[in-house]
Amino acid sequence: MKAIVHTKYGPPETLHFSDVEKPAPEDNEVLIEVRAASVNPLDLYMMSGAPWNRAIPGMRTPKQSVLGCDIAGRVEAVGTQVKELRPGDEVFGVTGFGGGGFAEYVCAVEEKVALKPVNLSFEEATAVPIAGLTALQGLRDKGRIQAGSKVLVNGASGGVGTFAVQVAKSFGAEVTAVTSTGNMEQARSLGADHVIDYTQEDFTKGAERYDLILAANAFHSIFRAMRALRRGGTYVLVGGGISYILQGVLLAPLVSRFGSKKACFFIANINRRDLDFLKELLEGGKIVPVIDRRYALSDAAEALRYLRKRHARGKVVLSVG
Repeated sequence: MKAIVHTKYGPPETLHFSDVEKPAPEDNEVLIEVRAASVNPLDLYMMSGAPWNRAIPGMRTPKQSVLGCDIAGRVEAVGTQVKELRPGDEVFGVTGFGGGGFAEYVCAVEEKVALKPVNLSFEEATAVPIAGLTALQGLRDKGRIQAGSKVLVNGASGGVGTFAVQVAKSFGAEVTAVTSTGNMEQARSLGADHVIDYTQEDFTKGAERYDLILAANAFHSIFRAMRALRRGGTYVLVGGGISYILQGVLLAPLVSRFGSKKACFFIANINRRDLDFLKELLEGGKIVPVIDRRYALSDAAEALRYLRKRHARGKVVLSVG
């Protein structure tokens, strides 16, 4: 089968469109004929590797040679312990940490995939899993969103942000979207009640206070962003540069221990129950995937170059086959 392969860490130029062996499912896995995949910041990290991956001999070879996590396709075979999915089922989900999805076939644990929404194409479905689950769990589980909550989504035009605006509205929240000038109309079309153009206005300096801030693309320090929270409010950091992620990991627990405001950083928990929850929202028309660009599988390197610029409006997907 064809796949996007990397044998060393580095830029997109290190990727190759190559022939590899078709995988076989373990007992708890399904073999999926991939019809579409989407690119994520995680793929950029797995492609580039950590600094020590590029510097220490013996750690320069990736354990997983095929990139890609988000997939949508058709089940071809199932393992002996698979309980619900059957060959022929159309599914969407995540392959697991490390990848394997930028290929014509991939194996995934049954718990990490679900039946595809009937009203979505494979390309639309593959745009959902990681970004949609991050938005849902960040708002519902970490942010404790409720009907009437005042929610601000910082970075409302990216993959997570476009879902976060819509998911927050589905919970009955009053949503403020922070985005650039060119993306303001998109945010309004997704249901945002208020839109802030960050090139003209800094929400951390405004008088408005929020119950929940979800930072899908953080560019303020954690202390500065939390000024815009009400007492009892929560700041959920899910994306941004490495310095902001480190703030979330190292400072959020300390900040939350003192005072009336909470902060946290988290990584989405991939599970079928929440994929099914998103499936219901998608089939009910309460959320829709936003796709910026589509590429062929063979052009995955170009798709990752585009994502690395951090200007994607929604998701970037790969068509397979």
